Amino acid sequence: MDAQGRGRAGDIDPADQWVLNPDTGDYELRLGPPAEHSAPPTQRRASNRAGSRRSAPATDRTGAPATEPSRRRRDVPPQRKRPEPPSRRKPKPKAEGKKKALYWTGGVMAFVLVAGGSGFWYIYDRFNSNISKIDVGDAGSGSATSDGPVNILVIGTDARTGKGNEGYGDAGSIGHADTSILFHVSKDRTNATALSIPRDLITDVPACPTKQEDGSTKTIPGTQQTRFNTSLGQEGRDPGCTMRTVKKMTGLSVDHFMMADFNAVKTLSSAVGGVDVCLGKDIDDPDSHLKLSKGRHTVEGEQALAFVRTRHSVGLGGDLSRIEIQQQFLSSMIRKMKSNDTLTDPTKLFKLAEAATKALTVDTGIGSIGKLRELAQDVGQVNTKNISFATIPVLDNPAEKVPSTVVLNEKPAEQLFSMIRNDASLTEVKKKEKAKEAAKLKGSKADPSEVRVEVLNGGGPFGAAQDTVDWLQNSENVLKSSNGGNATGPKQKKTTLKYAPNQADQARRLADMMGLPASALRPGTEDAEPRANMTLTLGADFKGAGTPLTGPAKAPEEVQKVNADKQVCAK
Repeated sequence: MDAQGRGRAGDIDPADQWVLNPDTGDYELRLGPPAEHSAPPTQRRASNRAGSRRSAPATDRTGAPATEPSRRRRDVPPQRKRPEPPSRRKPKPKAEGKKKALYWTGGVMAFVLVAGGSGFWYIYDRFNSNISKIDVGDAGSGSATSDGPVNILVIGTDARTGKGNEGYGDAGSIGHADTSILFHVSKDRTNATALSIPRDLITDVPACPTKQEDGSTKTIPGTQQTRFNTSLGQEGRDPGCTMRTVKKMTGLSVDHFMMADFNAVKTLSSAVGGVDVCLGKDIDDPDSHLKLSKGRHTVEGEQALAFVRTRHSVGLGGDLSRIEIQQQFLSSMIRKMKSNDTLTDPTKLFKLAEAATKALTVDTGIGSIGKLRELAQDVGQVNTKNISFATIPVLDNPAEKVPSTVVLNEKPAEQLFSMIRNDASLTEVKKKEKAKEAAKLKGSKADPSEVRVEVLNGGGPFGAAQDTVDWLQNSENVLKSSNGGNATGPKQKKTTLKYAPNQADQARRLADMMGLPASALRPGTEDAEPRANMTLTLGADFKGAGTPLTGPAKAPEEVQKVNADKQVCAK
């Protein structure tokens, strides 16, 4: 059957209803009755009127049926033949055009919906009604996309409630933040970092305003030094609480969340036709029920869920080892989503869209197919080879004789957070920074004693200007620095350094000291007087004197990472 409506409506396979949209030149999935209703209303009315005029009997001026001689009377001009209305039936598309048109974005637990690619077409009530959403208030962003970096928190909950989640222990459990991945997409969309957060990490959960069923807001008190996974579900906490916890820990504002349960892994892995995984040894895990031999396998359904839940049979047998095997699974799912086998198969795309939307619970900022599509088209530009998986560096909790929890490995963790805050890629991707901009940092640098600068606070922490002057004079020998107080006008998001062309060597020295990016340097067009100051205005991105704005160029050695385009066998 084709998409033009032959046969009974109830017998139509939605995956077969791909029709050409003449306005866009693209193929679209039409789920409604496709024949009469596929034409615009005005076209149908015009067609009906034309058809009725052709089929009605001819009449004379009195309204009586006209005879052939009367038609030839001079006072009754002959009827002009109206042109046939254009056919609503479109020519059958060529196979090559069909392949070109079938763009899609996928979903693995919610994560692959973001990482899989662009073109989520299924903007229909059928899929809209599948999506569950939660209002997290100001914990997230109100808009689907951003001109800057985008941070999406992907949460896999271990809730044992709901259809498909039975039989996994702790029956009726409201769930925790069992698997959490902060997906950061760079401002220029060249790279992304998927940062796994261990569920047993000891951290502070801040106070959290949550929306109640009656529309009121209840603030749940914060908790100090508790497991990260209690930021969801426990004490009535919603995903907004987990978003706030991540921000407090990393310094990164989270724009959106996507949450899914056990059943999502089963349905999505089956919808995509299985996920390719690799094991470095035989595994027979009675806890997760995973039984696989060494080598490569394709898993789906219950077996896929067993794979991502196993931990005692891989690595050191803990949650960190389970994170590694989940990262392998997600990387493979992304590759499967971007493969031609998926992108050119309408039936598989339809099933996957159905499974993905049913699996999702999201914030209201992306709580519709249209908004999810907008987000996916924006962040889905990243090449698979430039998506890096990493885990927050941690240490065994020194307060426990038999460690069951972990704590931050402070120095490398802060370096990693700083890289992500400053949009530094964990891969060797070349940023889209213009050569002219990068050239600002190249060239000779003045001696610190020759640097003249006035420091203004335009959005940094309270007292930041004086703290910076103290640091420059006492630690960096920039004695010709002064505090200019608060900047006038609205607060600045970014720190800037304004200077004259003949002060470029001073600007490069100061940028090197403070870790300023090239984008912060604002050269003027006219030379300054010999003793004129440059102007350094601290923005909201300024974290403190001596803390670089650019972050490290490379990830610390303690950070284990793997790129999404490579398959790694679990050991």
